[in-house]
Amino acid sequence: MEGLKRVAVICILRNQTNFLLLKRFNEPLKGLYVPVGGKVDPYENPKDAAIREVSEEAGLSLDSMRFCGTLVETSPSKYNWMSFIYEAEVDYFEPPICNEGILEWHDFTNIDSFPTPETDFFIYQYVLKKKPFAFNAVYTEKVELISMIEEIENVKIV
Repeated sequence: MEGLKRVAVICILRNQTNFLLLKRFNEPLKGLYVPVGGKVDPYENPKDAAIREVSEEAGLSLDSMRFCGTLVETSPSKYNWMSFIYEAEVDYFEPPICNEGILEWHDFTNIDSFPTPETDFFIYQYVLKKKPFAFNAVYTEKVELISMIEEIENVKIV
């Protein structure tokens, strides 16, 4: 049913201040650089989904990932998500070929030099500080960010 939240995981693979990002081939977010991740399968918990997505998209076998926070995205269109965000510090490796897009390492200090979802910049800041978060983002029908609040500290971000 349109408008219901879809459940997903966002898996931030980090080597110091470098993030492994995927330039997406498909919608949603086609052409943008995002962390690996995807939908949580039926009967799967978010942490297992994160470990599975990292294996499928980046070819890494991880035993665990650190839970960082959540991102709830609401719009009057089909774009409605509840994402559990995880992070793992990993050794640098040559990114494999991925059928979801092109995997590349990017330094956080250059994050504004390529297209990413507007919410991701704030997520990366919190992850680098190891600060928990619960972001609530609201969009227009054209998926333009109207507002974003961090609900743990009740701080307006956008």
